[in-house]
Amino acid sequence: MLTILVATTKGGCGKTTMATQLAATLAAAGHRVAIADADRQRSSLGWLERRPATAPMIAGVDWSRSLGKPPKADYLVIDAPAGLRAKEVKELVQLADAIVVPVLPSAFDEAATQRFLERLEELRPIAKRRKPVAIVGNRVRSGTRSADRLEAFFAAIGHPVIARLRDSQAYVEAAGSGLSIFDRHNQRALLLREEWRPLLAFIDAADR
Repeated sequence: MLTILVATTKGGCGKTTMATQLAATLAAAGHRVAIADADRQRSSLGWLERRPATAPMIAGVDWSRSLGKPPKADYLVIDAPAGLRAKEVKELVQLADAIVVPVLPSAFDEAATQRFLERLEELRPIAKRRKPVAIVGNRVRSGTRSADRLEAFFAAIGHPVIARLRDSQAYVEAAGSGLSIFDRHNQRALLLREEWRPLLAFIDAADR
């Protein structure tokens, strides 16, 4: 089983959206997939409750109070809580095979991401590059000053920036029905999927 941790210390940066999208695309590919929701808001589990029976199956695990036994699956996606303490970061990284860190184009998110990455670097598996870390720009509006500032931040962080995902209401609309852009087949969803290809390739490489 490959375990993917979606985490950062800043709330509101799209961790749940990223976790559910990843789970959905892996399930659509025919894999057995589970989401472990470690956030007390239980947003990922709420998404699963809305998910229609006709969509590819994804199992849900409630880790909002404590980390439990990993389920049997091909892929486990962990939706981490915001405000992670050092002990929690260490425990979650121990479980993970790869870490995905979403960051929004804002000074607040960039500063929080920098602190989180510094905390990760204190852990041996990360410092020794035994567990890969992927940075993903989220809700990016190209051509804006915030996007330009985000690129300057990316150039200085010392970790690979795997993908940049645009800001789109398609994610919000799909989430309301327990779906993802990988469950929809309209032109807008197909265009958005292209932006995920580098991140999916990163996960595929981590699984080898």
